[in-house]
Amino acid sequence: MTHVDGHQAAPVTGDSRAPATRAEYCVIACAEAWRGAGEILASPMGVIPSIGARLARRTFAPDLLLTDGEAMLVDADGTVEGWLPYRRHLALAAGGRRHVMMGASQLDRYGNQNISCIGDWSRPTRQLLGVRGAPVNTLNHPTSYWVPKHSRRVFVERVDMVCGVGYDHADGARYHHLARVVTNLAVLDFATPDRSLRLASLHPGVTVQEVREATGFALAVPDEVPYTRDPTARELELVREVVDPHNARAREVPQ
Repeated sequence: MTHVDGHQAAPVTGDSRAPATRAEYCVIACAEAWRGAGEILASPMGVIPSIGARLARRTFAPDLLLTDGEAMLVDADGTVEGWLPYRRHLALAAGGRRHVMMGASQLDRYGNQNISCIGDWSRPTRQLLGVRGAPVNTLNHPTSYWVPKHSRRVFVERVDMVCGVGYDHADGARYHHLARVVTNLAVLDFATPDRSLRLASLHPGVTVQEVREATGFALAVPDEVPYTRDPTARELELVREVVDPHNARAREVPQ
C-alpha cells in the first residue's frame, strides 16, 4: 500500500463499510474539483486535496496529471510516469492547463485570497507565507481553495492583502476561473450574477446557520441547499485502504 505522500508503509486496517466521515466528504468534494478536467496538471496543496486528486485520478479523471511536487509526473500510487521540466511546468501553468487547489489565510466574497500578512501590509500584525505564486495561479489557470477550518477569521469582508485574484480584480483575464472552495463544513462556488460566493452544498450534519455564523459576510444561499454527494463504496475502499491507509485525513479534519 502507498501512503498519500507516496511513501510505502504498512496500512492501518479500516472498515470500508463504515459510514463516511466528515474528512471523507471533504475528500470527495476536493476530488470533484477535477471532474471532467481532462489531461491537465493537478496541483493539490494540503493532505485532503492530495487525497482527493489521487482519488479522482483512480476513478473518474484517469487523464489527470499528478506530480511528485518536484520534476516528475507520477501515477496515483506514486510510480514515476515521466519527467516534467520546469519550463514545461510553466507552459502548462501559463496556458490554462493546470488546476491548483490552494489554501487561504483569508478569503472574501469575490474570491480574493490572502496568504501574505494580517493587518496593514505596511505594518502587519502577522507575517504569513508571502504572496508566492498566488497571482500567477489565479490569473493563468483554474484555481480552487481548501479551508480545513471554516471561520470568520478566514472568510472576511475584505482581505488585508490581495494575493490570489478574485472576480472583482480579474479584469477579464483569459484563464481566470475560481472553481470552488471546499471547507470542513461545506462546498462554496461563485455561481451568482455578481460572481460572489454561494453555498453550493453542505456536508452531512452541517446546517445553513452554522455556515452563516462561520462566515464574515453575507453568503448567497439558495432556497434549497443539497448535501455534498456521498462517496461510493469503491471510493471509500480506495481512500481507506489504498490512498490514505494511515488516515492522515482525520488529522486535518477530525470527526
